Amino acid sequence: MSCGCKTSGDSAHSCGPKKTANGCESVNTCGNSYKLSVFDWLSNINNPASNRCDLVEVRFKNDRKSFYKNVNNIPLHIGSVVTVESSPGHDVGVVSLTGELVKIQIKKKKFPEESILKIYRQANQKDLEVWQEARNKEDAVKLEARKIAHRIGLEMKVTDVEYQGDSSKITFYYTADNRVDFRQLIKEYAGAFRTKIDMKQIGFRQEAAKVGGIGSCGRELCCSTWLTDFRSVNTNVARYQQLSINPQKLAGQCGKLKCCLNYELDSYLDTLSHFPSSSTTLDTEKGRAFCIKIDVFKKKMWFAYVDSSMAWYDFDIELVKKLIAKNKKGEKILPLEDLKQPDTPVQTIDLIQENNMDRFEKKNRGNNNRNRNQNKPNSGGQGQQAQGQSQGPKQSRPERSERPENPNANSGNQPRPQQKPQPKPQQQPKAQTEKTDAPSNPEAKQPNPNKKNFKKKYPPKKDKNA
Repeated sequence: MSCGCKTSGDSAHSCGPKKTANGCESVNTCGNSYKLSVFDWLSNINNPASNRCDLVEVRFKNDRKSFYKNVNNIPLHIGSVVTVESSPGHDVGVVSLTGELVKIQIKKKKFPEESILKIYRQANQKDLEVWQEARNKEDAVKLEARKIAHRIGLEMKVTDVEYQGDSSKITFYYTADNRVDFRQLIKEYAGAFRTKIDMKQIGFRQEAAKVGGIGSCGRELCCSTWLTDFRSVNTNVARYQQLSINPQKLAGQCGKLKCCLNYELDSYLDTLSHFPSSSTTLDTEKGRAFCIKIDVFKKKMWFAYVDSSMAWYDFDIELVKKLIAKNKKGEKILPLEDLKQPDTPVQTIDLIQENNMDRFEKKNRGNNNRNRNQNKPNSGGQGQQAQGQSQGPKQSRPERSERPENPNANSGNQPRPQQKPQPKPQQQPKAQTEKTDAPSNPEAKQPNPNKKNFKKKYPPKKDKNA
């Protein structure tokens, strides 16, 4: 069953044990609950008028909505599942809006008040079971309908299938480039599905709204979330915004130009009204120059000579207006390269250091190490002598006394034998110490300074010919 919270009309959606025919217990009206939702900003405000509005907006599968009259004064709120009048039989939908805002929606969509039907009751358990069973068959029916249309040879595409709440009617939404004669198709559908058939042709934008998807901006399609009226979009909109006419980039998932091209069109037209015409030409002493590019945001125009169009010169629109006024008086202006003023570089302050690759490294690391060495205390004369003889061999530290092999020998009440203290080796300068195999021996042999080092003599090589 589908309810009014966090769902887009999908019958497979489950809200847990709190879901009833009255809707979910925690239903929000944040405007992001489902497709084409409406934010009820009067939900927490009491109506000062004595008469209560009995009009209710009910939504069905995907983006289909309609308005009904609550003639029986049933207590309804957003998310309530109701059984409404239909032709033939009845239909099941979800309440999407109540109160005074329904009148504003009726006026906005120009919905005829004569065609407003009535609400029978809140959906009971039997209505919900029939509705759920019908919704589960829609995917299989859509695939079968496409096979039948392909077998007949009709150039059409079945986009979506919608069952009525009491399973008495099936509505097929299809798209086609040309007019389709589906009289034979309806006979095939009626014989296959054994119910009343209704065919509705929709445009490619409406198809994208029903199917849904993710746009190139990374968000859900506007037509499937909030956009209701589809305005025509032509290539002039892209030209006004200085966009390249590339159909692959400008087209949406429906194959038409993107609807978002119209969003900033008014701002561009308002800004371009202060620009000189793009067909403006300037008479200079060096020759005629024409406009080759316009920057709407920087309010600049690029000009180039007719003879050499590779060199471009940009000017502010205020300066261009002055140059045009001089040409109208019959005066020729200076060459473009003389009018071009050098661009003053704008000094920017990078507060967050995004472009600095050294922002993760600690600054003044070398200075800190120097300060640490200077502040480090010297241990007697040995430290001073070590600084002067830093290139000498390292002094080996004496090893600790070995422990007994059997650690359990001293366990119990036996007294632990006292170890004789070993004499500490005398500290000698690093220049006179040498590495020995037994560093624990304090009586290490000292090198004799009077001993001469004789070179080893090798025997003469034998002559092989001797």
